[in-house]
Amino acid sequence: MLRRRSAIYGAGPGTVAHIIATDPAAPLDLPAWCHMTGHDYLSRVPDSDHTAFALRRTAGARRTRSGAPWYPADMG
Repeated sequence: MLRRRSAIYGAGPGTVAHIIATDPAAPLDLPAWCHMTGHDYLSRVPDSDHTAFALRRTAGARRTRSGAPWYPADMG
């Protein structure tokens, strides 16, 4: 999940990112990840050639561990 988290975290607050999903669980996982990290989940991207979703980067978003996106980065 989210192999390109660094691109999302590197973007400025307010940036809208389109995430192309290959995981069939993405329609459930991405909104949950956004809720956990503080990003704004917007919607599925209509009329895309791929299964894609949109999220908005927020200033106060919490980072997650590399290789374990369901755990906060600051968790031991």
